Amino acid sequence: MRLVRGGFLICFAVLSPVTAGSKPLETSLVPVARPIAETGNVTAMPALLLASAAPIAAIPKIQPKLRPESPQVMAAAARPADLPLLSPDVSLKPYLRPEALEQEILFKKRKLRKNSVCGDIAIQGKPVGKVPGKIKACGIKDAVQITSVSGVRLSRPSTMDCGTAIALNNWVDKSVKPTFKRRGPIVELQVAAHYACRTRNNRKGARVSEHGKGRAIDISGFKMADGEVVTVLNGWRKNPSQKQLIKVWRGACGPFGTVLGPNSDRYHRDHFHLDTARYRSGPYCR
Repeated sequence: MRLVRGGFLICFAVLSPVTAGSKPLETSLVPVARPIAETGNVTAMPALLLASAAPIAAIPKIQPKLRPESPQVMAAAARPADLPLLSPDVSLKPYLRPEALEQEILFKKRKLRKNSVCGDIAIQGKPVGKVPGKIKACGIKDAVQITSVSGVRLSRPSTMDCGTAIALNNWVDKSVKPTFKRRGPIVELQVAAHYACRTRNNRKGARVSEHGKGRAIDISGFKMADGEVVTVLNGWRKNPSQKQLIKVWRGACGPFGTVLGPNSDRYHRDHFHLDTARYRSGPYCR
């Protein structure tokens, strides 16, 4: 019993000095937990740190500066009211189209649409219907009378079928107008012949001409905006008309199945014969 008591006393004596020599909590070397949590709760900060913390300056409110008005907008606002609406002035900002001009354009479109035939607003004229022939193989089933194509008028109303009218419109739009653009613009096609119930070249016993079927038209000249007329008869062998006439003659070969000019025979020395007859071998152009 004495040994046990002595051992107990010895253990107590050994442990007791360590506990008694421990430092108080305020001066402990263990780091203090960071006072401000992720939530930013300032109330959790100890009074010691709050007292030692430097005062936080107030963050000024920063606002973006307004962008200055552009010179175009300012010029448009200062524009005199008596200037024409479509006059080019210092402002690059486009102005609204006048209502009267809009109505005029819409009226022209309605008028063109009303007078268009063959399902194309660029082909102007009127439907004629069935045209009976005086002889066998002549006549047109659904004829139209054309007055202008692609904005270029015909010197006289010309009767044909829609296939020929469409080919004529394509030729004028893709070949004739671009060719005479610098010299013209072109305003009129001189029509030498259109529908006529007759034989080829008016020869007795010959086949019925494509003119008698409403599939052909003859063009003898091209009138420009300044009144100048370029004729096939006078211009085919003279420059600068020769190059232009040859160009439009070649341009017709494709939209039309048959294209005959001054080099084909004596019957076509003063005009282009254009028809929509089709051949297995392709267009016939001479």
